[in-house]
Amino acid sequence: MLKEAGFEQVYIACGYTDMRRSIDGLATIIQQNFGLEPYSGSLFLFCGKRRDRMKALLWEGDGFLLMYKRLDNGCFQWPRNGIRSQKNGTDRAKETAEEKPGIQTVSGGARAWRKGANRCKRSAI
Repeated sequence: MLKEAGFEQVYIACGYTDMRRSIDGLATIIQQNFGLEPYSGSLFLFCGKRRDRMKALLWEGDGFLLMYKRLDNGCFQWPRNGIRSQKNGTDRAKETAEEKPGIQTVSGGARAWRKGANRCKRSAI
């Protein structure tokens, strides 16, 4: 199932994504909203509204690999939209993209951000 983890590029989907979406739903977002090809061998990263969950989608040649990560404490630093990640030099995703030439941020179809919508909820474990 897990082949060599070789992928050409990494795309970070700005904004939040409905984490109820599975392989077909995420592939549709990649094609329709971003205008990219999900079968390209690139890794596509998506983050949920609470920023404590992330999904990654990768085409391995014979099928899709869907990875899911949920943090117990804390949250991911995630760009709200492509404009912010391109203009704000201190944005973590943009810095990562500059450090690693294969990483790009993409935006399109992301829902509008509301104040308080992306607050991290920390558990008292």
